[in-house]
Amino acid sequence: MRKFLTGLLALPFIAFAQEKSVVSVNRVFPKQDKVQLFEKALGAHAQKYHKGDFAWRVYSIESGPDAGGYHITEGPSSWDAIDKRGDLGAEHTADWDRNIAPLLTERGSISYSVYRPELSSVELTAYSDKIAITHVYPKPGYSGDLEEAIKKLKKVWDASGQTIAVYESSSSGEPQMALVTRYKQGLKERERNFRAPMKDRYETSNGAGSWETYTQFLRNSIDHSWSELLFLKPALGSK
Repeated sequence: MRKFLTGLLALPFIAFAQEKSVVSVNRVFPKQDKVQLFEKALGAHAQKYHKGDFAWRVYSIESGPDAGGYHITEGPSSWDAIDKRGDLGAEHTADWDRNIAPLLTERGSISYSVYRPELSSVELTAYSDKIAITHVYPKPGYSGDLEEAIKKLKKVWDASGQTIAVYESSSSGEPQMALVTRYKQGLKERERNFRAPMKDRYETSNGAGSWETYTQFLRNSIDHSWSELLFLKPALGSK
């Protein structure tokens, strides 16, 4: 019985250690005259070598400064699994080097982010085919304030049925929060009249006058932000 109770007490710690909330993102940019070859090679690579915790979802970047690129999301996984992953093998590396790398420009980036469930209004794996990512960069010393601001935004998202996943960057350049709007009903959710004005919804959830407090926070605490639209390319990801 003592061993059984000890095992039960240990379960929360085991679950925490194995939490799958980490995603990596590889952004690549194919040469303009090699896009079709690139897509064929990338899909074959993903479906052969990237499974389970390291499965790929691939999006085309449709707008913003990275338009024309491809957003390859791997995971979700845990830091422990990433630590123990090891080399994917010579065959995997050779396939990338031989069939994909020659089709790419030199531009690209790799980053890690951690899903923040307490700030999000949608489950981590409740994906959608069309998404918008808003990248928000707080001024130094304002990361905690940004989290509190997002908690108030979450009240609005929950009340109005907006499905937004929040990710915090991890050792990947400037500290940022990425707010990923998942359009469950498609891009019609972007129509101006699809929902009530944001100011009205915000003050309904957070009280009269709260919108001015929020916009003042943005003016004082956010260094910069930018956004983009991305569309899922299911044939290019893992199966």
